[in-house]
Amino acid sequence: QVQLVESGGGLVQAGDSLRLSCVASGRTGIEYAMGWFRQSPGKEREFVAAVSWSGGQTSYADSVKGRFTISREKTKNTMSLQMNNLNPEDTAVYYCAGSILSTIATTDAQYDLWGQGTQVTVSS
Repeated sequence: QVQLVESGGGLVQAGDSLRLSCVASGRTGIEYAMGWFRQSPGKEREFVAAVSWSGGQTSYADSVKGRFTISREKTKNTMSLQMNNLNPEDTAVYYCAGSILSTIATTDAQYDLWGQGTQVTVSS
């Protein structure tokens, strides 16, 4: 089994930057796509960004395109989300996810593995 652990959340002001990280541990030798989702109080979980196993393919939600950058280092089993020019609408719990069956995945139904989440709060 693979475990995912997020880190890097916190409280920032509008316009600031934040970098989230996700470390995968446990069973190795499995190829899986990875992604970030977020959920705000009273809202459904939404897709943020995704990256393929190779790192060569990426996908972003329109709301974060141009501000967020997803990347991964397979050798270190890590994935990152660089978030720039944050605004209060980005406030949410951010979840790291892994998809064993997909090359790249943009819906939560495609993901098999989930982290516990890390809180990001952006004040105005």
